[in-house]
Amino acid sequence: MKVDIFDLSGNAVEKIDLPKVFETPVREDLILRAVLSTLSKKRQPYGADVLAGLRTSAHYHGSRHHRYSMMNREMARMPRLHGKTVPFLYFQARMVPQAVKGREAHPPKAEKIWIQRINDKERKLAIKSAIAASTSKDLIMKRGHRVNELKSFPIVVENNIQEISKTKQLMEFLKKIGLEKELERIKEKKIRAGKGKRRGRRYRKKVGPLFVITEDKGISRAAKNITGCDVIRIDNISAECLAPGAVPGRLTIFTKSSIEKLGDWKG
Repeated sequence: MKVDIFDLSGNAVEKIDLPKVFETPVREDLILRAVLSTLSKKRQPYGADVLAGLRTSAHYHGSRHHRYSMMNREMARMPRLHGKTVPFLYFQARMVPQAVKGREAHPPKAEKIWIQRINDKERKLAIKSAIAASTSKDLIMKRGHRVNELKSFPIVVENNIQEISKTKQLMEFLKKIGLEKELERIKEKKIRAGKGKRRGRRYRKKVGPLFVITEDKGISRAAKNITGCDVIRIDNISAECLAPGAVPGRLTIFTKSSIEKLGDWKG
C-alpha cells in the first residue's frame, strides 16, 4: 500500500510503501485493555483509616442477671458509652455503622490493587492495531475528525516538519493539506456536566491530530498551543495516545523517518 508524502507547502512530492504493521487487523478489545492498563497505573490508591470510628470507650455488657447488664433495658443491643462520661452522652451508641460517629460499613481499602495487568504481546498487538486504525477513513470520521477533503491515510510528511517551532507555521501547514475544518472543530469547547466543573476540569475539549516524529527539533513548542494536538516520538508510542478513550482511529500525521522506523519495528 502506497501513500503520498507531503512537503510543508501541502504538495505531494513522492510516494512511500507502508510497513506491514499498517495491515494489522483492528482489535478494539485489545486496544481497550491496553488503554485501561495504562490509565490504571496513573490511579492513586486511597482508603479510610482502619481505626476510623473505633476510637471510643463504648462497649456492651451482654451477660444476663448481672448488676451492670445492658439487657432488658428496652434499647438496641449495641456498644454504648456508659460509666464515667458526661451526662448527655450517657448510653449513646457508638462504633457500629448505624450509630452516630460510628465506623463506615464498607470503607474504601488502601490495600486495593488498582493496576490492571496486560500481557506484553497483547500490549504490542494493541499498539499495532491502533496504528493500523489510522489508515481507515471510516474509523477516523467515526471519532469526529473532519477529514472529508483527504483521500488517503495516514498522512505522511517530510522530516523538516520537525523543525517548525512557530504555531502559526504549523497551522498554515495543516490548512494546506486540507485540515482547516478540523482546526475549527478542535477550537470548540463545552462546559462539563456534573461536579467536575468545580474540580479543575470545567471544559471538555476535542482531541485533535497526533504528530508522530523521530526527533523533536521544535515541533512540540508549536503544537502545544493548538488545542487537542499532541506530539510523540515513535519510540514512546502507546495505545493511549493513538486511541484516546480506547476509541481507535485518531487522525495521525507521521513523518517520513517515523514510517521508515516502523518498518524495522518489532513492537
